[in-house]
Parts: sequence; structure tokens; C-alpha cells
Amino acid sequence: MTSNTIKFVHENRIVEIKNPEPNETLLNYIRIKLKKTGTKEGCAEGGCGACTVVLGELKNKNINYSAVNSCIMFLPTLQGKQLILVEDLIYKNGSLHPVQQAMVNYHSSQCGFCTPGFVMSLFSMFKNHSRFKDSIIRDSISGNLCRCTGYQPIIKAAKSLNNKNKIDHFNKNKKNIINMLEKINNQSIVIYKKDKKYFAPRYVQELKKILKKNIDSHLLSGGTDLSLKVTKERNDMNSIIYMNSINELNYIRNNNGYIEVGATTPLIKFENYIKKYYIDFANILKRYGSVQIRNVGTIAGNIATASPIGDTLPILLSLDAKVVLRSIKKTKIISLEDFFIDYRKTKLKKGQFIDSIRIPLFPKNIFKAYKISKRFDDDISSVCASFNLELKNKIIKSIKVAYGGMASIPKRAKFCEKILLNSSITEKTIIEAKEALEKDFKPISDMRASGKYRIMVAKNLLHKCFLEIEQKKLIRIDN
Repeated sequence: MTSNTIKFVHENRIVEIKNPEPNETLLNYIRIKLKKTGTKEGCAEGGCGACTVVLGELKNKNINYSAVNSCIMFLPTLQGKQLILVEDLIYKNGSLHPVQQAMVNYHSSQCGFCTPGFVMSLFSMFKNHSRFKDSIIRDSISGNLCRCTGYQPIIKAAKSLNNKNKIDHFNKNKKNIINMLEKINNQSIVIYKKDKKYFAPRYVQELKKILKKNIDSHLLSGGTDLSLKVTKERNDMNSIIYMNSINELNYIRNNNGYIEVGATTPLIKFENYIKKYYIDFANILKRYGSVQIRNVGTIAGNIATASPIGDTLPILLSLDAKVVLRSIKKTKIISLEDFFIDYRKTKLKKGQFIDSIRIPLFPKNIFKAYKISKRFDDDISSVCASFNLELKNKIIKSIKVAYGGMASIPKRAKFCEKILLNSSITEKTIIEAKEALEKDFKPISDMRASGKYRIMVAKNLLHKCFLEIEQKKLIRIDN
């Protein structure tokens, strides 16, 4: 079933919008069309959390609540979801939701500009967790910036929610919302608006047909990077194909030797899975971006964007990951190492899309990954490093070392690897391997770090990795 009308649930009713503007952000729709001004614009790039809203999505006959950045989400992607704004939290009798009341009780607001975003992030936490530990609270608000009050009153307000009844008016109306979501959850969207086109297929076969006729379209997944063409560069995207409505591509499978991750699988789902195998991968993902970003962003999107500072990329390189590419007629599997050509250029051709990513499992290997950035949470890397090695009788029998932020593409350190392979871990070997990094990389200086700083950090992370291996303990300031 195909329609040019998006349907979503808001304020306990189904809302329909015929031929919405494909480039209109959800934030602008909320503020300008709905006249709901609690949701704020701060950065317009998903970095400050002032625009946070919560989406309810139907998952296995239940509602999954996700905090998202409305400033980088396009209105048509609201199809089939429930929209919850800060104004919707208040009860009909005028009393505040427990999250709102906690913020009042602990004096957690000063100028108030960021407060609605914090409220919505904490509301999502309130709905998704039974207990609120410090780690959950801090992760839940890591994508929200406060410029005046400070965070302690907000954290105290969040902790106080452990003593509150978790049944709110959303629980009481849940069955009705599920019924409405079921009614609107089964259609593909095709929009033609003046010179713009928007497609949201629900099946891979639909996607192939659309790609055949619209080969120059932008493939949109989480939009955490692509949306900035509209919000920051002030450009239009004339043809968009939204991938995240294709549930066929939202999966994680263990295929006896490797994990396969579908292209539309959100990072937060992958993060919860991968920590069983590579805890450092999960830890880097927590720092990759806020909960709002990880709720919509995907590994496939990170790969397709091909940023040299994409945090998943050096990790995937060190794990010898492969990318499954599909076109209208063919499927091709390519090593991630061969996928990147130059700065933001890849071997992904027009008419192709990323179907999945295959990540080998190395149960006997040592795997470590590190991220260096100016701010611990929700910040872009200056340097990201990843190490995957096999030790036998204290000899390095296999090793892959990869870095992000050190070249125009995420890249393996081949000269460094050559020094380390079949060597024992000695001070002399480590010094030689560190020096070899200067042959592998000639990093540039930019606003995040100087080239001199980057090469020094890259060497120190290599040293840190082997110190941790030798001492059999972590050497990390965040532990």
C-alpha cells in the first residue's frame, strides 16, 4: 500500500498530512505549524538536545519510546509513529508529569531554554527503565547541554524518580495508542512536492524499483550527517529515499563466526548486542553520540558517509569487517578496507545501497579501542584507535591496527603492524612500532587538534594498549 499522506499519532488521535514538504524538519513543523514552542532550536545539528522529542514506535505489540533530535529529523519520517512533546506530558487536570514535577522539586531549571529537552530525555528514560542508576541517568542526558544551572539538580531530580509510581497517563492510554499505530503502520510513502521527491519504501524490492528510476537520490537513514545539508548548509535535497522504514534491514544475526548487522539497525540496538563480544566497541558507541543520535543513527550510515573521524570505522577495520552491497540485480561483498577511496569517497556506486555489515568474531583475540576528544560525551574524535591481536606464547601471531582522524580516510597502520607481527611485546618493539606510525600517517592540523598532537596521541594509544595487555588491567581515567 502506497500513499502520499503521512499518518502519525499525536494527542491521542491520528494526524494526517498530505504531501508534506520533504525537507521540512520536524522541529519547524512543531514550532510553526503546531504552534508548540516548548521544543527549542539550539544548534540545528543534533548536538545540544534543546529540540528533543520522544517517538513511540510499535515493536512486538508494544510501544518503544525513543528520544530523538527533532532539528535533524524530516517531517515525513514521522510516518507510523507516535509524537510526544513536552506539552503532552501534563495531565488533563493540569498536574505535572512525575518527570516535570521532579525538575520543579529540585530547582533544575534556570533560564529554562534547555529544560524541555532535559524533560523529554528523562521522560524517555522513565519509560524505558525500571530503575535509574547513575550510569543510566548520565547516559540519558549526555545529549542535553545546560549553559547556566549545571547538572547536579537535574541528576538529583532524575534519581528521585526511583521513588515514583511508573504508571502515568501514557500507560493508561497504551492500548488505544497501540490500536492507532497498528492502523497506520503498513504503508509506503511516495511524495512529489514541487521539484522535490521523497520515498519511504517498506521492503527491499520496493527500494530496488525506486532506485532504478531515481538513481541520484540521497539515501537517508538516521540523518545525523545528511540532514545537515538542509539545516546547516541551507541546501535542498530534491530526492530522498528513507531507508529506516525497511524492517527487513533492521536485524542482528550471529552467523557462526561473524555478526551480521542490517543496514537500518539503530546503533543503540547494536550497542546492547555487541558488548557481549567486544566491550570496547560498546563503550566507544556510548561516546559516539547521545542517546538521541544512537536511537536513529546506523553503522551503515557511518560507513556510507565515509568521514575520516567516524568512530565505528577504525574499529570495523581492525575487526576485518565486510560490507554487503546490493543493487537492482547484484549482491557484492567487499572488505571495508577496500571500500574507502579518498576523503568521503567510497566504492558505493549510484544504484547501490548497503544491505548489511559483517563483523568477524575473534574469541581468542585481544581487542581494544580508544577515543580521544575534547569533551568526553557526544563529541567528535580528534583520534580514534583500535587494536585486534592474537597472542601465542607472548608472540603476536596476528594484528590489525586502525586509526580514525589521522588521514583523509579511516586507515590501517600497515608499517606499524609489520613491526609488531611475529614479535614479542618488548619496550624495543613498542618503540619501533610507534616510530613506524610516522610512515603510516601524516595527519593534518585543524580546529580539533594539530597534526603533531594527533601523531603523539596515536603513539601513546598504541603504548597504552600494550601496557594494558602486559599489566592485565585497564589504564583509563573514566574507570
